[in-house]
Amino acid sequence: MKKLFLVFCLLTGFATKAQTYADRPFLQDSAEKFAYEEDEANVDLLQIASDRNKAITILSSQGLLLPYEKRIRQDVQYRPLIDMNIIALNRYQGQFVYLTDKAVLSNAWAGKLYINHSIKAPQAMGMGPDFLTLIAGESEFAVFKNNREVWRSSIKDLDPLSVKYDPNSGRFLLLTTGGLYQVDGGANTVKKVLDANNLTAFDLFGDTIVLGTTNGVQILDRKSFAPNKLDQKLPWTEITSVKNIRGNLWFGSTKGAFKLRDDGKYDYYASKRWLVDDQVVDLAEGPDGSVLVLTQKGMSKIGFVPMTLAQKADYFQEIQRLRHIRYGFTSELAMKTPGDLSTGYFHDTDNDGLWTSMYLAGELFRFAVTKSEDAKQNAYEAFEAMERLTALPNLKGFPARSFERDGYEVGLHANGFSEEWREEYVKKHGRIWRLSDDGLWRWKSTTSSDESCGHFFVYALFAELAPDKEWRDRAIHQIKIEMDHIMDNDWYLIDWNGKPTAWGKWNPDYVNKFPINVGDRRLNSTLILSFLQTAYHFTKDKKYKKGAEKLIKKYGYDENANRPATVIGFEEGEDLSNTWNHSDDEMYFLTIPSFVNYSFSEEQKEAHFTSAKSHWEVERSEKNPLWNYLFALSGGKNIDSEESAWWLREFPMDLIDWKIDNDHRKDLTKIAPNFRKQTYTEVLPGDERTLHLHNGAYRNNGGSDGKREYAPYIYLLPYWAGRYVDAISAPQDK
Repeated sequence: MKKLFLVFCLLTGFATKAQTYADRPFLQDSAEKFAYEEDEANVDLLQIASDRNKAITILSSQGLLLPYEKRIRQDVQYRPLIDMNIIALNRYQGQFVYLTDKAVLSNAWAGKLYINHSIKAPQAMGMGPDFLTLIAGESEFAVFKNNREVWRSSIKDLDPLSVKYDPNSGRFLLLTTGGLYQVDGGANTVKKVLDANNLTAFDLFGDTIVLGTTNGVQILDRKSFAPNKLDQKLPWTEITSVKNIRGNLWFGSTKGAFKLRDDGKYDYYASKRWLVDDQVVDLAEGPDGSVLVLTQKGMSKIGFVPMTLAQKADYFQEIQRLRHIRYGFTSELAMKTPGDLSTGYFHDTDNDGLWTSMYLAGELFRFAVTKSEDAKQNAYEAFEAMERLTALPNLKGFPARSFERDGYEVGLHANGFSEEWREEYVKKHGRIWRLSDDGLWRWKSTTSSDESCGHFFVYALFAELAPDKEWRDRAIHQIKIEMDHIMDNDWYLIDWNGKPTAWGKWNPDYVNKFPINVGDRRLNSTLILSFLQTAYHFTKDKKYKKGAEKLIKKYGYDENANRPATVIGFEEGEDLSNTWNHSDDEMYFLTIPSFVNYSFSEEQKEAHFTSAKSHWEVERSEKNPLWNYLFALSGGKNIDSEESAWWLREFPMDLIDWKIDNDHRKDLTKIAPNFRKQTYTEVLPGDERTLHLHNGAYRNNGGSDGKREYAPYIYLLPYWAGRYVDAISAPQDK
């Protein structure tokens, strides 16, 4: 069945063989967050640990706490512990061990571990084999074996931070504010091996001792204590915690947590996407392969679960259907309370038609690959919403931006414009939201070219891939009436007031007024030729081909469209592009499958493909899978399948619009301000930068206060497009 279908797709020009990424399980990270809100101002969170029973405990200045149902509560399970002054928390043989002002004790081992230490102002403890224990306090420390003291010594101005037992040497390492000491409890000796005053934390890692400082990470040889290097090329250099967790080196800092990767770079966990706040206090191994991050205001449990890209798509599909469908449209979810999905509500955007076309395209690809009845039903539902965009205005093929029941539209203006712009526009042109003929609905006017682009893209795809002829014919009808509207109105989108919309302009007077190095000239020529080619391909009505030929021969539209993307440059002036517009990239790539595959001749097809390839080469550094797969749909072969899969793997599971800042990072190399608005020499993974749509490109900083959740079509469309062009294999469990 699939082979027959692929043959059909090849005949229609909507499939091509691409490099295939084998979709095997990878470790997908996500965060579960727990906030501490009770008496927050009077409580310091100090340490965190998890035991062999998967219990998690937090030591605070007011006793033990535990995470429960997204909050942190007082731990009252062991009543005797409530009355104890617990100073430090340790994990030994998978069990909790507590240092109090009087003793070291545990509730494990039938409660038999009890060391009455008599240390003045105890601060830190560490344990070795057979319950060998070192306890350190102000100016003195003591070593205990079998619950009995075997040696006690003093160090002037001792201010201990942490203690660890090194099984390689059989000795303890004692970190203080003044340096690092080696303590041999058997030989009763202590030796200062590093003199420093900016140390904060340490752990053992391979053949090294890794020390966190207030300005970077100091590496020592584990045997000789010789300094190897001071590493300051980190996401942030003010280190608060260092932990070797299951063979991975983790760091906590005053600006988030990060993990050292095998390639020497770091996975960075910061912002409310990952943490309650960025002031990390402690790190610990968590249950089920997780990592626990304790911060000033709460804790995060960062989990790592084996997952395929297909399973990730299933996860996002459930969210899409549950929280992001409004009248069949794809919709963002706004929230009254930041991060609280239970307070979410739907609202329109300027581009409901475009975003819906992108989700609809993903469902068409999913149906083509899987023959899923659910995908077909979702596609038909979305199509009906888009179909109504031309029905409500009753303007002979003019598409509205969106629609809403009368009285419930979001304001009187197009979203994203200033109040001043709104008042000026309404004064000149009237309300942007218009009442439908039945008086029950409002439809949103001022439709732009990006909406038309989404419509023609998905209607062509629908006409190719929908299984029922009746529905395919409805899509072809939409192509025809929208194309007729533009042609009948001298290559403009004409709004209810008889005037062209701000961006719905393909007339030669408008298009050719731009210099050749301004993207609008090339883009608008490409769009209108693609629209006309699409209309001709499905209707065979020669007026569309004649219209295209007129624009080509008389006004040079093919010459405009076939210029390589490298000609686009900086140009200042009224109505001219003065930066690279990544929304234009989105329109361009949605257009190129029809622009190339529906060309009127092989010669034209080759020229169109060459131009499309030049644009793909410019955008290639973004590693955007949607651009890569749409280029494959246009005939591209080498489409960077691994880079595309990397983008999909690193796409965050949390789709809430949290504010994210990477400006402070010292592990990234910044580049000078540039035309394309690229910030760093490398593209950051999606889970380390602000969430944005496909037109966001290099946007690494920004976001908002967590009051909206993005719709998951951002992931779903590229994933299913990748499956459709065979750039991603079916999921492989092993």
